[in-house]
Amino acid sequence: MNERSFRTLDLNLLRVFDEVMAERNLTRAAHNLSMTQPAVSNALRRLRDALGDDLVRRAGYGVEPTPTALTLWPTVRDALHQLRASLAPGEFDPRAASNAFVLAMADATAAKIVPGLVDILEDEAPGVSLRVLPLTTRDPRELLESGTADLAIGHFPGVLAELGALHLQEGTPRFVHQRLYDGEYVVVMRRGHPLASGPLTLDAYCAARHLLVSFSGRPFGFVDEALAGLSRKRRVVLTVNQFFTAGRVVANTDLLTVLPRHFVGATGMEHELALRELPLPVPPVHVDSLWHRQAEHQSAHRWLRQAVEVASARGFDLASALAERPATQ
Repeated sequence: MNERSFRTLDLNLLRVFDEVMAERNLTRAAHNLSMTQPAVSNALRRLRDALGDDLVRRAGYGVEPTPTALTLWPTVRDALHQLRASLAPGEFDPRAASNAFVLAMADATAAKIVPGLVDILEDEAPGVSLRVLPLTTRDPRELLESGTADLAIGHFPGVLAELGALHLQEGTPRFVHQRLYDGEYVVVMRRGHPLASGPLTLDAYCAARHLLVSFSGRPFGFVDEALAGLSRKRRVVLTVNQFFTAGRVVANTDLLTVLPRHFVGATGMEHELALRELPLPVPPVHVDSLWHRQAEHQSAHRWLRQAVEVASARGFDLASALAERPATQ
């Protein structure tokens, strides 16, 4: 696009483009914009003509973006976000708000944080609602970029390493994070398991059959990385993508698994399970909240982040109470 074409460009077309990119569906985009689908299609045609690119192509029940559209969208979305924040910067009033926030996290994280969040909503923001999406990746940036989730909470070592490297290069990362807590993981098995009494040695641990909680389905996790550093390995015979499922399976089989210590008490199965310390050193598992930089100064999003931080601290209080129950080791 040359300078003359840009001066005559209808900037309303960019709002349509942003909504179509977020929804990947013309009908839903039209509904969100209070437009008809033909009007959305016409707006896309005009933007295509101006940019000289198809932007989106039909795919299944929706559309998929072209490489040009994928390159252009972050800039357009950031510009629209900044303009919206400048024109309507009103402070978020939790007692009068009716926002619906979307959080992405694993079930073990939700068990720790969500009860406290519900308490905060009841006390401070009775009109606000939450939706929790299952976290199925260690890199949730696409969820945040597309607006599918407002906040992702979990263990994101690769993402944080990239953000740290970009910061050292004096760049401005597109994502921001905050440390919430450090997770402590333990070996979990059924109470009558042959390894449930006596010390758990590294040899016995490696010789056992294992269940791994893996968001990606890949049968290799942080414990396997630690074992590889010792030139050891274990046999993972089953992978699942939920911690609760892992607890239920090991309660009824001879498989071992590794779960967050705080989560065992939240399963309701703690009297069926035995806990043992991991027989090898593993790096700390940091749990962070992650969000898109464009939401950094939004008052509603700032309130959400603070609520999550408070709920995380309350989760530790709950975990301490559960830890005072009769030991299952």
